[in-house]
Amino acid sequence: MKILIYCPFDFDLNSEKNKPIGGIESLNLGLSWELAKKNIVYLATFTKKTLNKNKLINLPINKIISKPNKYHFDVIISSNEPSIFNLFKDSKKIFWMHNSLSIEKSLRKKKFFPLVRNKINTVFVSKYLKDRTSKIYLFNKTYVIPNFLNNRFLSNKINFNRKLIFVWSVQRNKGLNETIDLWVKKIFPKFNDAKFYIFGINNLPKNYSMKELLSKNIYYYGKVTKPKLIKVYNQSLAMICLGYDETFCLNALEANSCGLPVLTFGKTALSELIKNKYNGFIVKNFNQLESQIIELIENKKNLKKQLIKNAIVTSKRYNIKNIIRHWENLLK
Repeated sequence: MKILIYCPFDFDLNSEKNKPIGGIESLNLGLSWELAKKNIVYLATFTKKTLNKNKLINLPINKIISKPNKYHFDVIISSNEPSIFNLFKDSKKIFWMHNSLSIEKSLRKKKFFPLVRNKINTVFVSKYLKDRTSKIYLFNKTYVIPNFLNNRFLSNKINFNRKLIFVWSVQRNKGLNETIDLWVKKIFPKFNDAKFYIFGINNLPKNYSMKELLSKNIYYYGKVTKPKLIKVYNQSLAMICLGYDETFCLNALEANSCGLPVLTFGKTALSELIKNKYNGFIVKNFNQLESQIIELIENKKNLKKQLIKNAIVTSKRYNIKNIIRHWENLLK
């Protein structure tokens, strides 16, 4: 079977080792590697040249779009971008939906008509995302297949000797300013040896300078590689992931795989992933978030061991070896 995995982002087969990449990119790489074990797989990205590695062929998107008649694919799996389906009428079409897509947004970004004019099967990464997607798209069939862990997160040694580090690694800042205020005014004055690491965001809050944040043990790191994240996750006490607009939240799953419980409001798709007092804590507001952070710091010896074990048990359900079976059944 010839499969095209279409992911219109700027990365290639070597990116995972050489630079930070996002969740969608890493998922497409992971799915491509796994499906290439039994199929002929082409991964289309905004790479500059064709790469061929371990039976996986990485094609520049421009090559496919400029001369589609040169190619034939039995199946096309496209992440968030349906326009490619217009070029291959005879291919089985699978729309891998990672993010929400309102009617207004789909019209503005010229995705609406490719979605409704083609016979498309859609894979949602969570039940939450499926439930909030409009039925007007008239998808042929719909499926929920959860995201999976990158192989780098599958071989971690359990570390019970945690430091007083809390992590934010969602690349959106909604709720971050309030969390920083909470840290500066409530947490740091009581526990000045605790640290708050912020990944994936470069913009500082308007009311704080970098010098002020550093004085409160708040550290901005921007985007970093997976190995760097794993190292920090394995040392930390908890992840703060409020979950305002998560359609799956791969960050939380990766945190769990390193034994890191997640502190969340339990909104959106995080309500499917995080079980209160098992692999994380669901709090209702910032006051409860403050109380939970303090409880973790004050009782870390009693709380952390079981939380770490539970988090890892949860993450193992999302091993790619388990998830790939759903994809293989869909392709058949």
